[in-house]
Amino acid sequence: MIKKLMNTLHVLVSAVLIFQLMGCGTIMYPERKGQKAGRIDVGVALLDGLGLLLFLIPGVIAFAVDFNNGTIYLPGSSRSSLDLKNMRQVKFDPKKSTLAGIERIIKEETGTAVKLDQSNMRITELGSTDEMIVLFEQVMPSMSERIALSH
Repeated sequence: MIKKLMNTLHVLVSAVLIFQLMGCGTIMYPERKGQKAGRIDVGVALLDGLGLLLFLIPGVIAFAVDFNNGTIYLPGSSRSSLDLKNMRQVKFDPKKSTLAGIERIIKEETGTAVKLDQSNMRITELGSTDEMIVLFEQVMPSMSERIALSH
């Protein structure tokens, strides 16, 4: 009876150690892999911390794996690359448009009011969609909804 209990305990401890070696966030949220930074997911951090309290080395490894993979961060809180599937294109005639007209278009399409004549705004004329994508990745990587204005 005691031998069976000990064998069960060994299997249980081994399973816990294996899961801790992989990192809680990596197991629970594999779709988060590759995030560079952002707000830390408290649930994942607590589970990794629990591993740290119970088993020092596997807990440290769990934190290292989750930070390295980016799975400890909440989704949508990092500065990630441009998501092309959520991008919308809005066409307008730049020769007949004013800054106020473009501000109105942005307000209508995003629900966000902007002032393009501020000192921290940069207006750039682009020759292609590829140039636009490169520029958007550089200046607006954290926008949740992407909008492309073109003519």
